[in-house]
Amino acid sequence: MPTVAVTDASFEEDVLKSDKPVLVDFWADWCGPCKMIAPALEEISEELGEQVTIAKMDIMENTGVPGQMGVQSIPLMVLFKNGEPVARKLGAAPKGALKSWLEGEL
Repeated sequence: MPTVAVTDASFEEDVLKSDKPVLVDFWADWCGPCKMIAPALEEISEELGEQVTIAKMDIMENTGVPGQMGVQSIPLMVLFKNGEPVARKLGAAPKGALKSWLEGEL
């Protein structure tokens, strides 16, 4: 499954009401580390797509949700289960580390 773009408008439906866990990657086009981990997140989405949805939110185009969540540094990945944020990971990491962290939280 490819990653899914979410917006302030679609966040409730796509993330909070999802019937499976959703990992939201808060990112911006000017963020180098965000671009570094994007291919890894795409691969993880393909590998774990049955278990988790990987979503991306551009914080420059969407300010509501990142503001409510207190997003101050990116890349920030937040895992939601049953509409609740249950885990956060700040900063870039190699694919293996990201996948291990995510699998440990699912």
